[in-house]
Parts: sequence; structure tokens; C-alpha cells
Amino acid sequence: MERVETMKGIAIEKKLVVSETRKAVVSGRPSVPFKRRRVPVGEITLPLVGVALLVGVWAVVSQLAPFLPNPVQTVTKSWDLIRHPFFDQGPNNKGIGWQVIYSLGRVGLGFGLAIVVGIPAGLILGRSSVTRKMWDPVVQVLRPVSPLAWLPLGLATFQAATPAAVFTIFITALWPILLNTSAGVQQVPPAYLQVGRILQLSRRKMMTRILIPAALPHILSGLRVSLGVAWLVIVASEMLTGGVGIGFFVWDEWNNLSLEHIILAIAVIGLVGLALDRLMLAAARRLTYQPQGG
Repeated sequence: MERVETMKGIAIEKKLVVSETRKAVVSGRPSVPFKRRRVPVGEITLPLVGVALLVGVWAVVSQLAPFLPNPVQTVTKSWDLIRHPFFDQGPNNKGIGWQVIYSLGRVGLGFGLAIVVGIPAGLILGRSSVTRKMWDPVVQVLRPVSPLAWLPLGLATFQAATPAAVFTIFITALWPILLNTSAGVQQVPPAYLQVGRILQLSRRKMMTRILIPAALPHILSGLRVSLGVAWLVIVASEMLTGGVGIGFFVWDEWNNLSLEHIILAIAVIGLVGLALDRLMLAAARRLTYQPQGG
């Protein structure tokens, strides 16, 4: 009798395992119990405390320096811009939301070109020691050049502000992508390449199935740094080239002696930069393999 009950229990357990396995196969995810992640209190309160301290220091400094508007004055005089970020009253009078969108468009073009050129070039430099030795001095000479030093060349070449800004973003965002991709390829374990040779993979499949996945953490790290550099460069470029953009907005408000609007623009630039960085970090976590329990 006990043996029969034991066999029934085993059968029930097998049915449960099969059922869970089928659910996992259908959903494409492992059948693990769902656990809601609790956000530690410190992840919310500590940043808020830091912001509060910054605002407090700002208020104190504004009392010592009368030319600097305090937080209340800044919010009061910038309230219309905050409430209506997308107003459009002509090419020279647009809301701060439009300014950010125009700047992000230029950043997207320059950053995209840097990806298209930087990743393939980094793969080539990482795979070929001869090519790497040939081009490394050139890269090391051009990499430290200030971004604004490229802007006059862009203006002289394209005779327009937007292409010149895109060119400046491209040339300065290129190096982190190229160097990180090359470093990632160089650190691919030789055993991975040996497996590819055993399987007689073509060069294209060796790149797409072994080198790029293995070097992906380095590539994503380079993309994250590059995007931050691109957003930094566009503000300075637009201040010099003019047109619609958050950089020109800062310069225009300086000409109007509106420090409140300049402080608002600084806050917006910082928040947009933070959002871009968090997006790249989320993408890196999504695409990078992380062992369970590690």
C-alpha cells in the first residue's frame, strides 16, 4: 500500500515538472518563481537628500552672491518655459523642449556615424596586430584633440552649422567606440577562436558568432562613454554655431542676461545626459550575459 502511494506521489511530481517545463518552453523563460524586487529605501531617499543639499547650498551661495538668482527666483521666472516647453513662435523663438529635440537629433546622427565606423574599425584593429601597430600612433595623436578644434574644419568643409556640429560629434565620439571594441576583441579567449576554427566557420560567422558576442561588454562600455561625450560636445558646438539647440539657447539667454533661464537649461542638460546614460546602462545589462547568482 505504501509503495502504491509512493508511486502516485512520484507520478504527480512528474506531471508538475512536465507542466512547468511546458510553460517555460512556451513563454521562452525559465520556470522560476516570480519574486518582486524590493527597491532599497536608500536608492530613493539618498538621491533626494543629495538634491536637497545641493539646493540648500545654492540658496546659501545666492545670498552671498547677489547676481546669482536663488532657487525660488529661478523657478518663478522660468515657470512659463517649464509649463510650455514646446511652444513655437518662429525659428528664433522655440520652447526648451524643441531645443533639446533638435540637439538630440544632431547627437543621434553623429553618434550613429561613429557606431557605423567605430565598431568595424575596432574589430579590424583588434584582430590584426599589423593594422593595429600601423594605426595606433594616428589614433593616439588624434584622440586627445579638443572637440572644438574640429569645429572650424567642419564649418569650412560643409559651410553649414548642422553638418559641422554632426561632424564634430562623430569625430569625438568615434574614439571610445573604436578603442573599446579593439580592446574587447583582443581579450577574447583563444579557446573561443579555436572552436570557430574547428567548426570551420567563415570570417563573417567568426565575427558575428564569436568575436562580437565575446567583445560585447567592451563595445557597450565604449558606446556608453561615447554617447556621454557626444551630448557634451553638442552643447559647446551649438553655442558657437548658433541655430536651434540647447547650446544656442544657453548662449542666447546669456545675451539676454537671463541667468534664471541659463540655470534651467543647465538642469535640463544634466537630466537629459542622465537619461541617456541610464538608457545605455539598461541596454548593456539587457544584452550582456550575467550568470545566475553571480
